[in-house]
Formats: sequence, C-alpha cells, structure tokens
Amino acid sequence: MSRIIRGGLIQASNALASDHALEQIKAAMVEKHEALIGQAASQGVQVLCLQELFYGPYFPAEQDARWYGLTEKVPGPTVERMQGLAAKYQMAMVIPVYEEDRTGLFYNTAAVVDADGKYLGKYRKTHIPHCLPGFWEKFYFTPGDLGYPAFDTAYARIGVYICYDRHFPEGARVLGLHGAEIVFIPAATVAGHADYLWDLEQRAHAVANGYFVGTINRVGREEPWNIGEFFGSSYFCNPDGKVLARGSCDQDELIIADLDLDQIREVRTHWQFYRDRRPEAYGEIADLRAGCRS
Repeated sequence: MSRIIRGGLIQASNALASDHALEQIKAAMVEKHEALIGQAASQGVQVLCLQELFYGPYFPAEQDARWYGLTEKVPGPTVERMQGLAAKYQMAMVIPVYEEDRTGLFYNTAAVVDADGKYLGKYRKTHIPHCLPGFWEKFYFTPGDLGYPAFDTAYARIGVYICYDRHFPEGARVLGLHGAEIVFIPAATVAGHADYLWDLEQRAHAVANGYFVGTINRVGREEPWNIGEFFGSSYFCNPDGKVLARGSCDQDELIIADLDLDQIREVRTHWQFYRDRRPEAYGEIADLRAGCRS
C-alpha cells in the first residue's frame, strides 16, 4: 500500500503597512494565517509549512533595531498558539518566527510541532546573507547553531532549510542523511534577482538527495522599502524533481500536493547516490584553509 500524505504550503502578502505598531502587524498576519490554516484543515492537509518570518513583513529590507521587537521565545506565544491549531486539526506544522534565545541573541527560526500539538524542536537558519541591497540579515540574525535536525511527525520525517540556505548543498545533503522524507524551505525572494534559481535549486536538492521538497515564497510589494516583487510560485516537487503543485505569482494561496513517500525508496533504488558517495574524499569542503585553486 502506498504511503501517501497530504502536504500544504501557505504563501501570503503582508497584512499591514510597516508604520503600524508591531503588535498590530503581528496580530494581523497571525489572523490571516489562521484562516488559511483552517482552509488547509478543511482540505485534509496533514503537514503544513508557513512562509519565512510569517507574522510580519520581510523587515531585513532595512536596518532598524525597531524590528527586534518582533522577537519571541521558541516555543513562545505564537508557536503555542499554533500548537493549539495543530492539535485541533491533527496537522503537523512548520512555523517560521523571529526567535530571541536570550537577551540580544536573535535567530531566524522555524519551530516544528506534531499533529497532537507537541513541540518537537526547531531549526535555526544557518547561512545569513548580508551582501545585497534590501537583504540586511546579519543586522538581525545570528547564524544557526543547531545543525540540520530531522523531526518525526505523525505522518513523515521532515527537515527544514530557510531561504538563503538553499544556495548551499551541504546542509541539504545532511538533511537527507538524517532521514528527512520532506524538506520544507520557507523563503522570501523578489523578482529579477534569482528567479531562475527558484526553479532550479530546490528541485536539484530533491534529486540529489532523494526526498520531497516544499518551498514557499511570499507575495506582493512591501512598503516603504519596495525592494521588489515577492513572486510567490511556491511549489512541491518529488524526488525526481518533478513539480507536483505550484502557487500563483501574486495571490495569497494554499498550495496542496499528495506526496507518495514510497517514491523515495523507488528513486533511491534507481539512483544509488547514498551508496556511491565518498565522504572520505570530501574533507577539503570543511577545511577553512582551503581556497579556490586554478
């Protein structure tokens, strides 16, 4: 019998302009997402992922300490609220938030909760960009220090990678080695910057590592920064890299796909990448002294 689970992704535009009070911004986005989570439950979604920093705008478009006010503990108020919904709907969830670990130490984090509402753990974004206009993340986030965990939910073993992480194949491979069957990649990406990579990289991770990928991009323009159009196009792909479902480029939307987890065994039996990998030959990757050689 095939092991089929229903996955969901939520892409959404910002609900309130950035000149509102932070608590109003957060409350409006949580309320918007609660409606979409209810929609996912009504359509039988079993594992759901929200977008990067889901309860606010993409505030790293500027450098302003005001946005430190969006931080909270993990688990904390927002994650606990989502735990209640997870239990109500019997839905495992990935919840990306702005975490304060201790005073002045902040992370771009995704909490993972199971279908009974139990908090399973968290992933902290590992690779932090600070090299492009409008993506000033080192002002806000410390590089993650929890490695690349995989979490056993009631439906599947899942892992998380966040946005800029997707440009680095090393962590994507470690998630596969840790047994992830679905890797969720919440992100914030604008048009005209890396559009071609959006379709390429996540599907390449799926193929190279033999797992499903669900990746999310928010939608719309966010004032006052106007760093570009967040172009949505969230999608699921299978271990062959085939796109199973894709969102629009400009609408709040729930993207749903039925994922046959038995395909993982089929693909890995055909492409024996895990058998044929040679970790003893890759030491130079982790050697900080190794530079590019002509």
